[in-house]
Amino acid sequence: MEAQTFPRTCDEIYDDYQKRRAGLLKALTDDAEDFFNACDPDKENLCLYGTREGTWHVSPPAEEVPPLLPEPCLGINFARDGMPRRDWLALVAVHSDTWLMSVAFYYGVKLDINGRAKLFKLINQQPTLFEVVTNRKAANKPGAGPPPKKQKFDRPTESAFPSGKLIKEADVGPQLRGRQAEMFWPDDQKWYLVEITHVNPKTKQAKITYATGEFEEVDLDEMVRDGHMTLL
Repeated sequence: MEAQTFPRTCDEIYDDYQKRRAGLLKALTDDAEDFFNACDPDKENLCLYGTREGTWHVSPPAEEVPPLLPEPCLGINFARDGMPRRDWLALVAVHSDTWLMSVAFYYGVKLDINGRAKLFKLINQQPTLFEVVTNRKAANKPGAGPPPKKQKFDRPTESAFPSGKLIKEADVGPQLRGRQAEMFWPDDQKWYLVEITHVNPKTKQAKITYATGEFEEVDLDEMVRDGHMTLL
């Protein structure tokens, strides 16, 4: 259990947020293999915690009721083997982002309106864990210049059902550059219209751009295996 001393000022709370975020980010990226192995579905309900020391650990939820702090998502280990690893890490990232915000504003409940606004602004300067884990880039990062140019498509940019043909291994190659495609996001069960703007045939990595101007790097082998991309 962490020491029962709470950060009080906006800057102290943001420092706490950054350290917890750093620990969670390490679990979801550099230590992803260790994190995956720690989340054994045969164990009891497990949670992912980020600490004030910038580390992470997986353990059951706090026994005290009510808990000292808001608790992270319970039972992340049970979903581990029910979906592709990429999607599972993205799911955990979403819940971890939610937990970070809940802890920060639990600490910040006594801040005044200006303090809360400042805290949110500081937090919002960082990309979310979800954005980092999925390689999605925020459209408007502070200081990053003008927002990206939106792509023009002659069809709806999102749909519950695909309209193209699933990409196959034989399709992967430089000829995909400039091709319109649809990519499936399991978190909201929608297909998003994208343009493939760059392809590396050796690594089978591709850069795609959404209608919003956001871009992402994807593994085409994963897209083929999971059936998460169609070609138009």
